[in-house]
Amino acid sequence: MEIPGGPVTATARPPAPPDVPPAGQALNRVTLAGLAGTVVEFYDFALFATAAALVLGPVYFPAADRETAVLASLATLATGFLARPLGALLFGHIGDRAGRRAVLLGTVLTTGGATFAMGLLPGHDRLGVTATVLLVVLRLIQGIGIGGEWTAAVVLASEHAPPNRRGLWTSLPQTGPAIGFLLATGALLGCSAALGPEEFRDWGWRLPFLGAGVLTVVAFLLRSAAVESPVFTALHAERRLSRGPVRQVLRDHIGRVLLVTGAVTCVYAVHYTATTWSLAYADRALGLEPADTLLAVTVAMAVMAVATPFAASLGDRYGRRRQSLRGCLAMAVGVPLYLGLLQTRSPAAFAVASTGLLLAVVVVLGVQGAFVPSLFPAEVRTTGTAVSYNLGAVLGGGLTPLVNAWLAVRSGSGLPWAVAVYLVLLCAVGALCLLRLPAAQRLGPPPGAAGPSGERRHRAR
Repeated sequence: MEIPGGPVTATARPPAPPDVPPAGQALNRVTLAGLAGTVVEFYDFALFATAAALVLGPVYFPAADRETAVLASLATLATGFLARPLGALLFGHIGDRAGRRAVLLGTVLTTGGATFAMGLLPGHDRLGVTATVLLVVLRLIQGIGIGGEWTAAVVLASEHAPPNRRGLWTSLPQTGPAIGFLLATGALLGCSAALGPEEFRDWGWRLPFLGAGVLTVVAFLLRSAAVESPVFTALHAERRLSRGPVRQVLRDHIGRVLLVTGAVTCVYAVHYTATTWSLAYADRALGLEPADTLLAVTVAMAVMAVATPFAASLGDRYGRRRQSLRGCLAMAVGVPLYLGLLQTRSPAAFAVASTGLLLAVVVVLGVQGAFVPSLFPAEVRTTGTAVSYNLGAVLGGGLTPLVNAWLAVRSGSGLPWAVAVYLVLLCAVGALCLLRLPAAQRLGPPPGAAGPSGERRHRAR
């Protein structure tokens, strides 16, 4: 979306205020701030997801048998996803009314504080059912924070970045989830290796949660140096801020919200199949050691982090919607192959399967940071992006580990064919939604930039 107004010549352009850094420096600050925050936020999120699959069941649901305890802890994981739309509404409103930078600061404190508190929360043996309730409450708070995190990072980066490299710059915060997952699983692996199995299950798992406090402080300091979006600054100066961003999105853009939700759902579903459900499935149904499966997923996530900027650059060159369609096809083909390789019960095959499936995910994930924000006008960009993206996260990431666990039991021994059918259908729905969406749109020139007659047009495909 272009900001209205005639072209401004170079001689008429007002000088930048002395406290505003040059454009390149501002982009570097924003990118670093976005990357640091997404690392911390998804460290927190992945830490809980991994712990839910491996250790939280006996600590907070001891009365249940092993299978039921795992399902209960995965249900607690889902509550955080259910809170994400609430965080999207809250932080989306803040981002479109008070600025994108304000969201960066608020989300990292919200999620990081909740994760640190989880590390201090006593188990069911000391507090009884109160411990379980408090765990769910902290998980809800964590979900609210994560509901605005990714959106603020990619919207701020995309509105600072040059049009022809927007995918690359927004992909750097996109690598944060993979790095955060690596740190989370690495911390759990390290504690598991350093401690005995009983010590790790009794108290050792808490150490990575407490470490989130340090990471949160570092990310907050980095984000304090971030510069506000030039697009938002122009909207504020021209008094064009939306008075009711949520109402405007639901009234004027609900169709696009639903289409983006469908396109995002399959990505989250496949991702959390490979990184969360697979850990519980390998432990329960395949008899693999948790340390081996954690290491396999860690290797896969490392490859994913390296591949994300490369996938984003391809999207800049060949088109982001087109690449997303190819990614849906790659995931649909990859899911049955992935599940088949798991049946070998080999840690090496588990690592190869996880890496292959997550590379298919990266094909779509790498371009989403540039593609999704471009689909909404600047006045409601944060809200539209946050609501649609987080609804997809709920349907894909929050429900899929539970749905997969239920379907795997119904499939009996051998290949969980029902899981494969479910995921392939989600990929088909995602592809249909992408076909109904337009190509990525322009985000609008920064304040003082040349207008239509003085700016080289670039259409992000």
